[in-house]
Amino acid sequence: MHRRTIAAALAVVTATSLLIAPQATAAPTQKIQWQRCFDTPPPGLPPGGERLECGNFTAPMDWNNPRNGKTITIAVSRLAPKSGKAKQTIFTNPGGPGGPGLTLPLVYLDRPKLSDNAEIIGIDVRGTGASSNVTCGSFDATTLTDPRDRSEANLDLVYGAMKLHAEFCQARSGELGRYVTTDQTVKDLDLLRQVLGKKKVSWLGYSGGSWLGAYYATYFPRTLDKIVLDSNVDFTAPWQNAFDDWGMGFERRFRVDFLPWVAKYDSVYHLGKTAEEVRQSYERTRAKLNEQPVTRPEGVYNGVQFDLLLRGTLYVKDNFAQGTQIFAELAGTVPAQPKALATYPDAQNATAYSILCNDTKFRGDRKFLEREAAVNGAKWPLVGYYQIAGPCAFWNRPDVNLKKPTGIGVPTTLMVQSVRDAATPLEGAQRAHRNFNNSVLLTVEDEGDHGIYGLGNDCVNDIVERYFIDDITPAKDLTCQGVPLPAPGEPQQNPLANARRLATHLGK
Repeated sequence: MHRRTIAAALAVVTATSLLIAPQATAAPTQKIQWQRCFDTPPPGLPPGGERLECGNFTAPMDWNNPRNGKTITIAVSRLAPKSGKAKQTIFTNPGGPGGPGLTLPLVYLDRPKLSDNAEIIGIDVRGTGASSNVTCGSFDATTLTDPRDRSEANLDLVYGAMKLHAEFCQARSGELGRYVTTDQTVKDLDLLRQVLGKKKVSWLGYSGGSWLGAYYATYFPRTLDKIVLDSNVDFTAPWQNAFDDWGMGFERRFRVDFLPWVAKYDSVYHLGKTAEEVRQSYERTRAKLNEQPVTRPEGVYNGVQFDLLLRGTLYVKDNFAQGTQIFAELAGTVPAQPKALATYPDAQNATAYSILCNDTKFRGDRKFLEREAAVNGAKWPLVGYYQIAGPCAFWNRPDVNLKKPTGIGVPTTLMVQSVRDAATPLEGAQRAHRNFNNSVLLTVEDEGDHGIYGLGNDCVNDIVERYFIDDITPAKDLTCQGVPLPAPGEPQQNPLANARRLATHLGK
């Protein structure tokens, strides 16, 4: 695939008898034609970023029926050590599920112990980014109506939209949509291992990448060396369970970290001197936006879009200042300074729903969803009314039966988890840890960021790199302290945001 095609795709801004990808057959005849990802170094490219190379390989559309001849393209990148001598190869995944990962290796240029000793591979998994795409035709039920309104007429809109969302995703994605599953994706990954000529590879995955990594380990335990799962979903349970704690997780982060932080800087944002006053400012602003939406360069804000703004703000502490600035501008407590926000390709959203709804069965129907939202919304009003997996209740699910991740036969798995992670709450990670044999849990105290390794925590960075590079495996669970919340105006320390920004320059 030409680099211009990659740029176009990324230019907008988580045990049954199956045919396993062959491991003992003759080596694949494919060879990736590597070329530099960036024609010219874009502004902000970290030193060494010009070494990032891009390429692609071909995989069967349906691994369980590969002889039908239908194939797809998987886009990949690699960052090799400057010396050219790598002790190991590490596959990486940013999560989502469905997050494009070609620029993720750039994050580790700030981690020379890793990037000077390992070949780091970025992957746009099937369905997203510069790989063969699926789409929902840009339809997204989440944004269409306010789920707090529990009137019968509005519930018809809420759940009617979810049904349409499922229908749009499956109709617009065509045949490929049925094969965007974890079962198919892990087989793509093992084919990539073979194409690269590696007997073993390691895995570093965040959020939805913890799910993918656990399943890759389950299907191909003998081809994995080291495994790090950061910000974990409960990958030992169905996808539906992974979202059961969302309302609680975001409400905890909102009340324990965000509201007190905003109150601390009332002299900057003027939203309240206490956490409760800030929360009341949120409620007033939300109600006002529902009555009279506000148009800004990055889009139109009503109550739902305001909730989604704050939800995104809570993922990492480096987002607090920008999110609160927009909050204050919408509330009218500071002058507006509009600045366009980044957006994500529809392929990422479509890939996420294909994986969520294809992988595991959804329990319940519309009445179940109504009851669940009423209970969770009353307890956790910020996010509790939103049901991310709701369209799966209306999905025409293909016959997919994933092996159950148990950890049996898998090398020691290092799990990294912050205690107030909103998107993948601690409780789910702890369940996965208990149910995944031979796993070690590194808990980050007094921290709520989603994504920890390589993103500014020296204690976590040291433990992960000693595991990857020095072959020092923790013998038991351990803890690190989190990184303090920044003051408004402090430079952003999260290199992942820069890697996402640089994705827009691929091929230019």
